[in-house]
Amino acid sequence: MGIRTGAEYRQSLRDGRTVYVNGERVKDVTAYPPFHGVIDTIAGLYDLQHDPAHQGLLTYPSPANGEPVSLSFLVGDTAEDVERRVRAQEFRAEATYGLMGRMPDFMNALVTDAAVAHAFIGKRESRFGENIVRYYEQCRDNDWCLTHTLVDPQIDRSKGPAEQADPEAALHLVRETDRGILVRGARMLSTLAPFSNELWVGPFYPRKPGEEAYALCFAVPMDTPGLKFICREPYASNRSAFDRPLSTRFDEEDALAVFDDVEVPWERVFIKGDIEASNYILSHAPGYALLQGVIRGTVKLRFMVGLACHVAEAIGRTEAPHVQAQLGELVANAELANGLVRAAVQEVTAGRREGTSLHALAATLWVFIPQAQMRASEVIRQLSGSGLILTPTASDFQNPEIAAYLEKYLQGKNLGARQRVQLFKLAWDMLGEQFGSRQLQYEWFYAGDPLYTRARFYRSPAVLQYKAMVDRLLQEK
Repeated sequence: MGIRTGAEYRQSLRDGRTVYVNGERVKDVTAYPPFHGVIDTIAGLYDLQHDPAHQGLLTYPSPANGEPVSLSFLVGDTAEDVERRVRAQEFRAEATYGLMGRMPDFMNALVTDAAVAHAFIGKRESRFGENIVRYYEQCRDNDWCLTHTLVDPQIDRSKGPAEQADPEAALHLVRETDRGILVRGARMLSTLAPFSNELWVGPFYPRKPGEEAYALCFAVPMDTPGLKFICREPYASNRSAFDRPLSTRFDEEDALAVFDDVEVPWERVFIKGDIEASNYILSHAPGYALLQGVIRGTVKLRFMVGLACHVAEAIGRTEAPHVQAQLGELVANAELANGLVRAAVQEVTAGRREGTSLHALAATLWVFIPQAQMRASEVIRQLSGSGLILTPTASDFQNPEIAAYLEKYLQGKNLGARQRVQLFKLAWDMLGEQFGSRQLQYEWFYAGDPLYTRARFYRSPAVLQYKAMVDRLLQEK
């Protein structure tokens, strides 16, 4: 099949999937008004692949049939291959300003990671390794839009899934059947679920002996019988793109995935009860998903830096030394991130060739980028002041009784009132609206509890190397 058009993607969502929003069943997600903006955005990403000006950048020939497929599925053996991935994913991230953490590129990269790790996945049962390679090829050649669900329901975090008051709450294996496995329970946080074709159920929490029933990895279509999605409140409203420039276009949605005795065919099962494979699958992968996350996070940081500079210029604060220092700090962070993306190419290439670890890539994604984005948010908030709050609507500017007052009193240093208000509307949507608040929470917990992710680096072998430097100095005479 090869790459799809936006219209083909849109049609693929009309499959009768079970999605609930605001207490009601949404039978056709493409007809639900709060979903229109994000579906249009994703459809636009699919259409970009068909644009002759961009197809060479965004696609490569499928090894199966030579048809163009998304370059986010490319298995790169050289630095040049990885550079191609970077350029394509950077282009797509810029199309969404880095604001969509689960656009198709991410899961394409994750499935590619898993396919490269097929020998490890199939070490105990070879058929599971074969399954993941075949599934990767199907995703690549059908251009499906995927999402994942990873996290157990947050009930009692001090206990594992088998120790909960209701050990059946977390998704678990019920039994095997002739056709596959029967699973029951729930997973979260299924970002992009209403707008995807396939759901990847993957490992996230480390599983312990005795939790084999919870050590699962498989994939199912979104319309699979027994699979239900209960969405959070949509952030896109009936407000105009002027009033909510981000919410109306990039609200990915998040959902609770409920598995009510779902049967998964054997050919779509990748891990079943294998604690080692569940806990270490990605440590045997080249890191394409990590790389995509770093690229997207860097693009978003650039966008936030540009927004901070625009806000400062609009209100005439760029000559103040302390403001220049704040903006300079943000620009420096963005430049650091740019350099880390380039360094990531070498780390991923070496990891693919030599099996080395991806500590720098993980540190960039899990530690540096969230901190830099948080700092950018803080600076934008400080610079904006009350301008973030006093933002009339597009309708106010259309009312001749008050439009002249707005033009007189809300203009900026070098901007008309409408342009200044539009800029601050953007800043408020980025920071203060539901969309912006979710963005901050999402990025901070991107890889789980940030305290846990940071603690992982203390257990890195690099600690021994750094301590040895001190020991060497103390032993010198």
